[in-house]
Amino acid sequence: MSYSYTATKTKTFTITNANYLASKLKTDLKRIQRFYGSPSDIEIDKYEAEIAQFLKHGYMKKISYGFKKDGYWIEPTLIYTASDIESSINDDPGKIRPGRDISGAYFYSFLEYSSEWYELSENEKEKFEDLLPINRGTSDVPGINGYLEEDRTYASGGKALSRSSVRSLE
Repeated sequence: MSYSYTATKTKTFTITNANYLASKLKTDLKRIQRFYGSPSDIEIDKYEAEIAQFLKHGYMKKISYGFKKDGYWIEPTLIYTASDIESSINDDPGKIRPGRDISGAYFYSFLEYSSEWYELSENEKEKFEDLLPINRGTSDVPGINGYLEEDRTYASGGKALSRSSVRSLE
């Protein structure tokens, strides 16, 4: 006689997982602040709280933080892409390169919404946005002056954030 069975493993992504991933972004932003003077501590705290909520609810596709010059992201800029893919990789934050030329640039953040966001009613979107510490407007996706290098992955609770850094061609 033979027996077989199947097991299903389910992970629930909680606010604790979202806060953990948001803390990795916060550490990256603190490193940018240390090297380049922006963003401020208050802005970093708001970005951390905002991203935790977007991650928890699955409303974020990508988020970018960095310096924008003439409509283009320049180094140092970090672009995070959210996924539901389980990853065994959970890197430490960091590896922000110091000494890049940011003259004439300003710190900027750009959020791209997930398909789940677009499935919400306008009322649901407004209720969610009212809970956030940041009011975002609309604009075009900035281009990239250089290229992207995928360099970190942060994971928790069955979700992952892949980080790409803008690198200059010089």
